[in-house]
Amino acid sequence: MMNRYLDVNPEVARAVAEGRPVVALESTIISHGMPYPQNVETALQVEQIVRSNGAVPATIAILGGRLKAGLTADEITYLGKAGTAVTKASRRDLAVLVAKGMDGATTVTTTMMIAHMAGISIFATGGIGGVHRGAETTMDISADLEELAGTPVMVICAGAKSILDLGLTLEYLETHGVPVIGYGTKELPAFYTRRSGFSVDYELDSPEELAAAFKVQRDLNLRGGMLVANPIPEEYAMDFDIINRAIDEAIAQSVRDGIHGKESTPYLLAKVKDLTGGDSLESNIRLVFNNAALAARTAAAYCRL
Repeated sequence: MMNRYLDVNPEVARAVAEGRPVVALESTIISHGMPYPQNVETALQVEQIVRSNGAVPATIAILGGRLKAGLTADEITYLGKAGTAVTKASRRDLAVLVAKGMDGATTVTTTMMIAHMAGISIFATGGIGGVHRGAETTMDISADLEELAGTPVMVICAGAKSILDLGLTLEYLETHGVPVIGYGTKELPAFYTRRSGFSVDYELDSPEELAAAFKVQRDLNLRGGMLVANPIPEEYAMDFDIINRAIDEAIAQSVRDGIHGKESTPYLLAKVKDLTGGDSLESNIRLVFNNAALAARTAAAYCRL
């Protein structure tokens, strides 16, 4: 029934129908992640990286009330120019945005949902949302975690954003049976840094191993997705102590400014960017490139099984 609201790009539809590798990409990073024209340049470069590693890119968004799996370059440019005027769309927003014919930039949650509707199993993003610091009183927990618990899509990211409570985020995923795989690491990477002090469930070392694990999970009909934590490349990683000091300061400012809910993550990331002199934005772009390449190679390996 949902498919009446879904438009799949013809190239993406052909690849899915023929069993060729496709990688889903989110659009919040375009609208809310960085300024124009850098956001459009980055999004198009991510698509090119997916192609050069053997897969078809499918950037996902909601445009004019239509769920879109696979955007054109013009549609990506439109989103980039519109920027934060576009709704940051999570699961709760989809019905109203579609009914009213509005635009929405997809988060991890909605990208997973639309990818699954379109038959796409592998998704590359920057970092997932999670349990926010202080959630024991605010109950601020990202919908991304609930989606991972229920939607059978592999999400390849650079770990959870280090503005979060990483220990509680891992506990939540464990409770919901979501496997957290470290790609070539036993430690959960924390977005800008390769370190967090927290262990992942398993370490796997090749796209083939990732694909095999995900195929078994699907064959067993186990509920939910799989989270692959791919550390930011060493040369672009930020110093663990510097980034944590910036995050602590940003969180203190957010409390003073009364920021909460879905405004928290963009606010904190913008503050961290300012506090680090822009270094965090360059790190963000590089880790997305790295995840896109791994996702494409994993999707190719998955299609060979």
